[in-house]
Amino acid sequence: MSKAKIFIRNLIQEVKYKITWPPYHKLQSSSLLVLVASFIFALLIGLMDWSLKKAFVWFYNAF
Repeated sequence: MSKAKIFIRNLIQEVKYKITWPPYHKLQSSSLLVLVASFIFALLIGLMDWSLKKAFVWFYNAF
């Protein structure tokens, strides 16, 4: 159990003192970029899904 306590103590110290956190405005711009990219990918996947559905319906109705 003492190894776990030492690990947790070292982990907290590393997070507090050794990690450099980006400024708030950079986090905000990065979050916005991820949101926009996710929205674009969702639209592309939705468009591909819709077009494949239309193509398969046409194909199955043709035969």
